[in-house]
Amino acid sequence: MAEQKKLVEEITSMEEDFAQWYTDIVKKAELIDYATVKGCMVIKPAGYALWENIQRELDARFKATGVENVYMPLFIPESLLQKEKDHVEGFAPEVAWVTHGGLEPLQERLCVRPTSETLFCDHYKDVIHSWRDLPKLYNQWCSVVRWEKTTRPFLRSREFLWQEGHTAHATKEDAEERTIQMLNLYADFCEEVLAIPVIKGRKTDKEKFAGAEATYTIEALMHDGKALQSGTSHYFGDGFARAFGIQYSDKDNQLQYVHQTSWGMSTRIIGGIIMVHGDDSGLKLPPRIAPTQLMIIPIAANKEGVTEKAHELCDLLKAAGVRVKIDETDKRPGFKFSEQEMRGIPLRLEVGPKDIEAGKCVLVRRDTGEKLEASFEGLEQKVTELLDTIQTDMLEAARAHVATHTYKAKDYDEFCDLINNKPGFVKAMWCGDRACEDKIKEDTTATSRCMPFEQEKIADVCVCCGKPANKMVYWGKAY
Repeated sequence: MAEQKKLVEEITSMEEDFAQWYTDIVKKAELIDYATVKGCMVIKPAGYALWENIQRELDARFKATGVENVYMPLFIPESLLQKEKDHVEGFAPEVAWVTHGGLEPLQERLCVRPTSETLFCDHYKDVIHSWRDLPKLYNQWCSVVRWEKTTRPFLRSREFLWQEGHTAHATKEDAEERTIQMLNLYADFCEEVLAIPVIKGRKTDKEKFAGAEATYTIEALMHDGKALQSGTSHYFGDGFARAFGIQYSDKDNQLQYVHQTSWGMSTRIIGGIIMVHGDDSGLKLPPRIAPTQLMIIPIAANKEGVTEKAHELCDLLKAAGVRVKIDETDKRPGFKFSEQEMRGIPLRLEVGPKDIEAGKCVLVRRDTGEKLEASFEGLEQKVTELLDTIQTDMLEAARAHVATHTYKAKDYDEFCDLINNKPGFVKAMWCGDRACEDKIKEDTTATSRCMPFEQEKIADVCVCCGKPANKMVYWGKAY
C-alpha cells in the first residue's frame, strides 16, 4: 500500500493548513489548472462535469417555475452602465474595460459584463408594453468578469461561470414573492442535491447588492468554520425600471413601472462542495451531484472472467440509472483505491476471482470507508439504496457540523472571544446601526452574514453597543 500512502501524503492535512489543503485538492483531483491569464482558471473535465450537473439540476428547477433561458451580450456600453448610479458605483472597482476595437480606439468604452442588470433592463424597455407582457421570467447561463485583487480557484476568480436570473413583474408583491421563491429554490437545491445545509436570511443594507432594495442570501458553513455566501436573490423594486424607463399599461390603461428581481449562483458553489465535505484523503462528493457515482475496480483483471464480469455489472448498474465507470488502467489496486477516494467517487465496487466464485462483490463507501459485501443478485437495488443512504448521511453530517460550530453571544467580550477562538457562526443581537457593523468588522474581521428568517431573541440589547435590539444576526468570518 506504499503507493496509496504516497498519494495521500501529497495532500496537506486540513488541520495543518486549510488553504493549502484546498489548493492541493483542486489540483490533485484535476478539477482545475492555473491559466496564463493571472487570476483566471482552466476548469478541467472533472471540474466542468460537476458544473454541468449543477447546471442541469438548477435549470430544470428554474424551468419548473416558468423561467426561460436567454443570452445577453458580453459587452455593456459605459453610458448604459451609468444609468443606475448605485449599481455602477458598487461595481466600479471590479470592472474590466475594452477601449480598442482592433487598432482603433472606441468612441465609447465597453465594460466586460460583471453582471447583466443593465442589459436586461435595456431589453425589457423595448419588449414590455402591456400588463399582458408580464411577468418576464428570464435567466442566462454565462461567464462574468470581475477584476479581483486576490483570487482562489472557484471561490474567487476574475472570470467565473454562473447563472443570472432577471425577472420583471407588474406589482411589488409579485416581485417580492419571486425573490423569496428563488432563494428557497437555491436552499432546497443545496440541501437536496449538494448535501449542504444553509441559513436563509436577509443581508443588512451594508452587505446588500448594489442597486437592490433588499438582498436575500443562503449562507453555508465550511469545515474550517468560515462562511460561504452560496446564492443570492435580490428585490430591486422599481429603481432600475425608473432609471431605464421600463413601463407598462395596466388593466385600467394607466402607465406603471415594473418591479424587478435578480438572482444567481456561480461556480464558487463547487468550492463549497469541496470545503463542506472533503477530508484529508481528498474530495467527497454527494452521490446526486457526482459525475461518477460508482467506480468498478477489477481485482486480478488478468484472471479469466474478471474483466467480463466487471463489464456485466457495469451494464447492469447503468441500466438502473447509476453513473458508473470501470477503472481498467494497469495501476495496482491500492493505487486505484486511493485515487478514487481522492476524486470523491461515492462508491467503489471491487470484484475479483474469489468474489465471482462466491457470487458477490465488495462495496466501499467513500463517506465512511465502510466495506459491505453484496450479492450479484439484486445488486442494482442495493447500490441505488446505498447511494441514497450516503446522500442522506452526508447531509446529516454537515448539519451536525453546523450545529456544533454555531454559538450565541450576549455581550461584546463574549462575542469577540467566540469569533477569534471558535471558528463558526456566532448568533448575536444587533441594533441596526451601521457603525456597529463597521466596528465588529474592524475589531474581528467578521461580517454580518444574514438576518435569518427564523429569528431568536438572544438578548434585549445589541451585542456591540448595548442599545435596544430586536434583530438577531448570524456573524462570521467568510470567504
